[in-house]
Amino acid sequence: MGRRWGFLIGLVGAVWLLGSGHGGQQSPETAAQRCFCQVSGYLDDCTCDVETIDRFNNYRLFPRLQKLLESDYFRYYKVNLKRPCPFWNDISQCGRRDCAVKPCQSDEVPDGIKSASYKYSEVANNLIEECEQAERLGAVDESLSEETQKAVLQWTKHDDSSDNFCEADDIQSPDAEYVDLLLNPERYTGYKGPDAWKIWNVIYEENCFKPQTIKRPLSPLASGQGKSEENTFYSWLEGLCVEKRAFYRLISGLHASINVHLSARYLLQETWLEKKWGHNITEFQQRFDGILTEGEGPRRLKNLYFLYLIELRALSKVVPFFERPDFQLFTGNKVHDAENKMLLLEILHEIKSFPLHFDENSFFAGDKKEANKLKEDFRLHFRNISRIMDCVGCFKCRLWGKLQIQGLGTALKILFSEKLIANMPESGPSYEFHLTRQEIVSLFNAFGRISTSVKELENFRNLLQNIH
Repeated sequence: MGRRWGFLIGLVGAVWLLGSGHGGQQSPETAAQRCFCQVSGYLDDCTCDVETIDRFNNYRLFPRLQKLLESDYFRYYKVNLKRPCPFWNDISQCGRRDCAVKPCQSDEVPDGIKSASYKYSEVANNLIEECEQAERLGAVDESLSEETQKAVLQWTKHDDSSDNFCEADDIQSPDAEYVDLLLNPERYTGYKGPDAWKIWNVIYEENCFKPQTIKRPLSPLASGQGKSEENTFYSWLEGLCVEKRAFYRLISGLHASINVHLSARYLLQETWLEKKWGHNITEFQQRFDGILTEGEGPRRLKNLYFLYLIELRALSKVVPFFERPDFQLFTGNKVHDAENKMLLLEILHEIKSFPLHFDENSFFAGDKKEANKLKEDFRLHFRNISRIMDCVGCFKCRLWGKLQIQGLGTALKILFSEKLIANMPESGPSYEFHLTRQEIVSLFNAFGRISTSVKELENFRNLLQNIH
């Protein structure tokens, strides 16, 4: 009898141990754990951790940044979506309604933005109007005031300068149109498959300093990949210098951020009355689940955080440019312009207070000649990626791709212009370091997209918490 009771007690104890996770087999992981368990702690090549970024972004920065981006200055972006692809001719245009972009009518854009579409202040606006009027009348250069001649010469020099990381859109082209970003939000359009893969494949294979013999993990255009290819890729990546490794991680982070947006604003239901957009958990898991992506998904999410830190650092560096009294968020509405500049400076000072900024001083810090050559390679590769955006077959994807690439390019330009920013005059035009309105709008909207991605990751964590 005693032995029988002992057996039963032991059996019950074993069952309890297994059920509580203390036995030989653990309880199954949740989907949240598979996507996010590796996305924590410190990031590679950084002194910052994921949790600090989450708290800072989601509770201190995100709400105010969204309010700023809803203002007229930041919601209207001029873009040429009709530029031909410079690399191949067989572009399959997306015929879906959700791929279309609705441009603004002329009377929908504030006059201050239209008349000074690429400058940032009332003074600049007046100078450019004087120049444009003289050109329309067929006047020769001597008819312009000395001040206008100097300003136009300096701005032209800047706009064509070698410090730009992006191929500039010709916003003076008849094909360039204003787009209201709030009415054309970035979300899932149905643009996928070989055409979309081809864009990303060209970006990774030809512009991320990668030899053809090294295969990128889970590339949809490569077959027969296994664990050995993954190990070879990451061994190669770790062997790169910090600048080239950072370049790959920036592109991977941008790719991840875009996939988060598409998963968070997915067409869940469509009726003849309305469309319902929301979080598609299955889509998110297919892109980021540690098991479904063979460990690649969590790496992508960590690269997203790396991208966040790079753009956050650029914004902290460029504060003096926006603090100058001559700078306005010029739309023609003086009251709103002043309020929005105040909000902009509040956001920038909040960013500057972030305790664990990325240290960009490790970039291009070696032999000066080699460092300059590497920096130029870096810039040319990035400019090439900006040209690839004209090959995207979905116009809405092209719009947001061009904007986010230009925003990241502007962030890189800022990071590599620290001395020029420090030497800016306190008032009057800044000729050595200058940002056009296009660069300003893309810089903040691109960071707004990454900030939204970080916020959405918190939402997906919660949604996946009870899914196995």
